[in-house]
Amino acid sequence: MSRIQTTFAKLSQQGRKALIPFITAGDPEPGLTVGLMQALVAGGADVIELGVPFSDPMADGPTIQRASERALAYGVSLHIVLGMVKEFRKKDAATPVVLMGYANPIEAYGAEAFAKDAQAAGVDGVLVVDYPPEECVEFARILKANSLDPIFLLAPTSSDARFAEVAEMGSGYIYYVSLKGVTGAGHLDLDAVTQRIPAIREKVRMPVGVGFGIRDGGAAARIATVADAVVIGSRIIEEIENSPRAEVAARVTAFLRSVREAMDQGVKL
Repeated sequence: MSRIQTTFAKLSQQGRKALIPFITAGDPEPGLTVGLMQALVAGGADVIELGVPFSDPMADGPTIQRASERALAYGVSLHIVLGMVKEFRKKDAATPVVLMGYANPIEAYGAEAFAKDAQAAGVDGVLVVDYPPEECVEFARILKANSLDPIFLLAPTSSDARFAEVAEMGSGYIYYVSLKGVTGAGHLDLDAVTQRIPAIREKVRMPVGVGFGIRDGGAAARIATVADAVVIGSRIIEEIENSPRAEVAARVTAFLRSVREAMDQGVKL
């Protein structure tokens, strides 16, 4: 099994749900990224989503846009991001890492070369926001040929036909966007999420993670009662923004640990 499959299987046996934090590679500066990834694991991360900075992150709200801008100001490229994952792997061979970003940097890199280099660096999955399934058949094939999971987004507006496409092409887990709009925006509607997930599960036989709009342990715990994973990003980026550089890793660990504890307690209830 892949690292992602192994992680979800282990959590299922334990009766726990996955916590998937997101940070942008290179934010607040490149030298801190690997340490921040380790801090996420110390705080209870089961999978890490590592954002590839991009100049036009259309699905991201102001918070993650600022993170991309800070990283790009240091010249952080996809090549550099892969190097960060490789460095992370020197001390952590178990925690799955999913790259999350946009098509342009991958196309500039070359899909075949990217997949080969990503696998060699220790990447486990790839989520490309602007690659819908119908435009992604060959890319998904290339990823799978290199033992990488193609991970897809589903939204409140997704149709049953879209569920079926994602079920056929995707692997690892599904990322369900809990609200319409960009990351960090809107009010989390737990009732709407609860009603939607059963329909997804009918079509998609893989773990379902929920993200967008989750800002604290309470919201994460509520989502964990209905989903297989909780994805949290903008709130972590805010913690990074508002922390002195010397304290950023410790504060990120403390925040994520509070979310992990709330999730575990809530699921046990």
